[in-house]
Amino acid sequence: MKQPANCDTRRVAIVGGGVIGGGWAARFALNGWDVNVFDPAPDAARLIDEVLGNARRALPMLYEQTLPPEGRIHLCDTLESALQGVDWVQESVPERLDLKHSVRDTIEALVPADLPIASSTSGFRPSELSEGAAHPERITVAHPFNPVYLLPLVEIVGGDTATQARSNTLLQGIGMYPLQLRRENDAHIADRLLEAVWREALWLVRDGYASTREIDDAIRYGFGLRWAQMGLFETYRIAGGEGGMAHFVQQFGPCLEWPWTRLTDVPELTEELVQLIASQSDAQSGQYSIRELERLRDDNLVAMMRALKGQGAAAGLLISEHEQSLPNTVASSKKITADGFLLTVHRTIPVDWTDYNGHMNESRYGQVFSDAADAVLALAGCGQPYVDKGLSWFTAENNIKYLNETHAAETIIVRTRVLFAEGKKLKLQHDMRRLADDSALSLCEQFLLHVSLDSRRSCDPDASISQFLASLAAAHKEQTP
Repeated sequence: MKQPANCDTRRVAIVGGGVIGGGWAARFALNGWDVNVFDPAPDAARLIDEVLGNARRALPMLYEQTLPPEGRIHLCDTLESALQGVDWVQESVPERLDLKHSVRDTIEALVPADLPIASSTSGFRPSELSEGAAHPERITVAHPFNPVYLLPLVEIVGGDTATQARSNTLLQGIGMYPLQLRRENDAHIADRLLEAVWREALWLVRDGYASTREIDDAIRYGFGLRWAQMGLFETYRIAGGEGGMAHFVQQFGPCLEWPWTRLTDVPELTEELVQLIASQSDAQSGQYSIRELERLRDDNLVAMMRALKGQGAAAGLLISEHEQSLPNTVASSKKITADGFLLTVHRTIPVDWTDYNGHMNESRYGQVFSDAADAVLALAGCGQPYVDKGLSWFTAENNIKYLNETHAAETIIVRTRVLFAEGKKLKLQHDMRRLADDSALSLCEQFLLHVSLDSRRSCDPDASISQFLASLAAAHKEQTP
């Protein structure tokens, strides 16, 4: 586990390091926070390390640039030590109200009166959590979804206006989507919906209408895909055709009175039903370990969320917005390194860039080197405002050498040298390397022409652009070994 980057790093206390607490710890740490974790379970350190390992692999694949330097995770021996100097407290202990009250009382006695205390509870209301609290106005629910390090939704309810505002700002800063509930209720919003589907699924299994696999297939091959991008009401609005939602409700509303579901009745979880569900689940996916299933789940989520990102929709839009708030470490200065290069790409390879051979598809190398060239051009002043003037650079030729395999979740860098810059002609040399061991992955020589977007013909760039690129070429030539 890493050492703190600097004294200005923010710090969070995670109380309870299970599946949810570990996911919180990973989400905060990978967004640059130092994390204090308190969990007396003997295997807490192992479980948190395993969750963190999954998160380190998956979360950076959502982004086109690097996340902040990873914060330090410290497993504390006492709750008191975990609360020292923290900016946020996230309680994720088991769903027992007496336990949550006891933990809350200890936390309140040790942290400043205005520090928010958030609970990951999926069922308790904030009014229940704050019973007997010294400062009930700072007790809030921040209910996330597993895996916390990937799924952005967090339901926020309770606390005064200041606590809510602080919660929303803080959670947005780590790439999450805080959904502020209008009023408190049992199980909030999302779990109420999930509970309805879960209860009906139990009836379908118990009564022999479907197996666990068939129910999962109905979700993942059907409405689950629609829900991932549009939710429930927008999906049904489309189902209403040109008449929209009103037509849909008028057409399908009467069926709600038909006795299809048994949502108000709960099946008795007899030993026989439990064993039936467990045996079907074992047959469905028992050949995989939990960690293998988590890896599959994470890769699928990354691929789907990146697809949404490409369309600027739903969770993908949120990722893009969070990415814009991250510090850009690539080509942040005009300084040339000692070996004559500019850092132009620093990113993690996403799973959707790999092919059937298990390594990055050759077309994606072109993407990487295009991004590297864009970084140089942006540094020269040829960003979007320059393009809006009707001027740009087109790639005329790429000469790429593939030196080694590049795999999903690996972090790469590209270093770029300007070989020559003569008027409308520009030649770049890109060196792509694996960050972990500095091994060479690919080389590229790229020839670009400056073009008028109006005439679609080559032309000279602005004088300031030419001068800057020529100075880079001269400086790189001087430092070429």
